[in-house]
Amino acid sequence: MLTRRGSRPTFTLIILVAAFVAILAASFSFASAKTYNHDKTVWFTNETIGDGDEVRGDLDIVFGSVTCEDGGVIDGNVRNYGGSFNPLDGCQVNGRVIDAFGSNSVDAFVPSFAPASSDDFIAENKGILKKLAWDVVVVFVFLLFPLRVRVALDRVELHPGLSFATGTMALVGAIPIAILLLLSVIGLPLIPLEIAALFAGLWIGNAAVALLIGRRLSELLHPRATPSPLGALVLGLIVTTAAETLPVVGWAVSALVVLVGLGAALLAFVRETSFHSFIGSPVPPISPPPGSTPPMNRPA
Repeated sequence: MLTRRGSRPTFTLIILVAAFVAILAASFSFASAKTYNHDKTVWFTNETIGDGDEVRGDLDIVFGSVTCEDGGVIDGNVRNYGGSFNPLDGCQVNGRVIDAFGSNSVDAFVPSFAPASSDDFIAENKGILKKLAWDVVVVFVFLLFPLRVRVALDRVELHPGLSFATGTMALVGAIPIAILLLLSVIGLPLIPLEIAALFAGLWIGNAAVALLIGRRLSELLHPRATPSPLGALVLGLIVTTAAETLPVVGWAVSALVVLVGLGAALLAFVRETSFHSFIGSPVPPISPPPGSTPPMNRPA
């Protein structure tokens, strides 16, 4: 009887230890699962998408190797650029597997525009539709604030490096400024104003960059013709949108447009005299309107 009574605490302790180990192992397995909320690109390496891992977007393989095991999920397409993709049994790919050097090589660089249904069209071209909606807003901002876009165009055309540095500092400093406004009671109403100012700067800057690109392309295609500002803007938006939707390099184009455009938009709100005194250059003279005669010099 003593032996049996003494074995009950030991048996209970064993069960508790086993349960603790099971919970620890389960928590470790859940913690080890990886979720990629955006597109994932594998460069020159070998990676494995294991059980519980999920890529919520497209998977781009650039001269690398990816093995998708049982339980791995890829929500978008798999584009292979000189690498290898090995899906094992149980790997779930909701999109298509595209080989850049195979029979469907065109699909690796051009998005799909002929899906089976309208739902498939929206699902496969969600990024492009969002970018087109953004471009429509940029056109409206240009029509509402043409003078401010024109000044931002001068900034990015004459001072691209300064525009890039200003945009980088503004984007990095927006987060701590928002935190400070959030911590202070008086600054809470200013948070929506900061967000609105940030988006306004992004739209104006995007319009300025697209206008510059469209004007340069128009001059190359028709050297003797003067492009209209709206036509140059639409052409530039088409080029930038196409470049931003390219796999692998699209994120770099988007980052460059955002940083340079935002910096140019912020510099456009600086007074002309203050801006030129800051960069150490003389203020350019204001040319008279066409057809007007210069004022006569009065005798002293």
